[in-house]
Amino acid sequence: MKYRRLGKTGLRVSVIGVGTWQFGGEWGKAFAQDEVYRLLKHARELGVNLIDTAECYGDHLSETLIGRSIRGERGSWIVATKFGHRFHGNFERTPHYSAIEVREQLEASLRALETDYVDLYQFHSGSNEAFDRPDLWEMLQVQVKLGKVRHVGLSVSPNDNIYQVSKASEAGIRTVQVVYNRLDRQPEELMLPSCMVQDLGVLARVPLASGLLTGKYRPGAEFTGSGDVRSLRDKAEVQARLAMVERIAQTEVPPRVPMAAWALAWCLQHPAVTCAIPGCKTIEQLDLNVRAADLDMVSQEHRQAVD
Repeated sequence: MKYRRLGKTGLRVSVIGVGTWQFGGEWGKAFAQDEVYRLLKHARELGVNLIDTAECYGDHLSETLIGRSIRGERGSWIVATKFGHRFHGNFERTPHYSAIEVREQLEASLRALETDYVDLYQFHSGSNEAFDRPDLWEMLQVQVKLGKVRHVGLSVSPNDNIYQVSKASEAGIRTVQVVYNRLDRQPEELMLPSCMVQDLGVLARVPLASGLLTGKYRPGAEFTGSGDVRSLRDKAEVQARLAMVERIAQTEVPPRVPMAAWALAWCLQHPAVTCAIPGCKTIEQLDLNVRAADLDMVSQEHRQAVD
């Protein structure tokens, strides 16, 4: 495993983290506690030290599964979670960004995670109106002083929201999480350069494009499961992306290199990116993700060719 400094937080994080939206039950699989324990135990054995979760991956369900799994080893993990939503089931959430609501969410997250602090507490895909609340950021800095939050972060949406990123340092934000992968390169234009100027650590989320860049799915494949959030996405757009993935597999991915590992290594080649946070459902997928840490030079060579 390789490690990088997470911007001005000073934290040393593994270049591959564990994304945990899947633990909330919206990716076609319900996770038992022992499955999550085994996945996270194996991740630590491989040198992974960052877990990214959220209050609305289930109703604090992902956080609860994580908290129970890392009992006694809290100090070995950098735990990142998020705020701003309330989960209502069936892929439904409502926004809640007031200072009072977020403080309540933080307490609920601490209980679920069975910890008295979170390493990174992130504004989660909120509107610019929700972002422009001075009392919210003031409250969060109070939580930093109290030791309940070590660092404040931003999980930005949409992918071109330079407004929030440009104001990050002013708000006391030290990290940015953004959708970035071989199919979604828009952050390269403004977002990632701004992060570098501000010395903000960058977490690349959805680095496998919701599984499309794993090489598992071919053009014509459909996501139809009622418990899979991907079934809600525009089918024509999914097919166009699958066609693009097939071209990438043929022209950019080196022979005998797993596409998933290559795609993660591709993300890590950008100098702004600190860590990629793919999800995983199995030990085998986790092992494949971690292989990306050893593919930097291979990915760089092929990235330079396509650029």
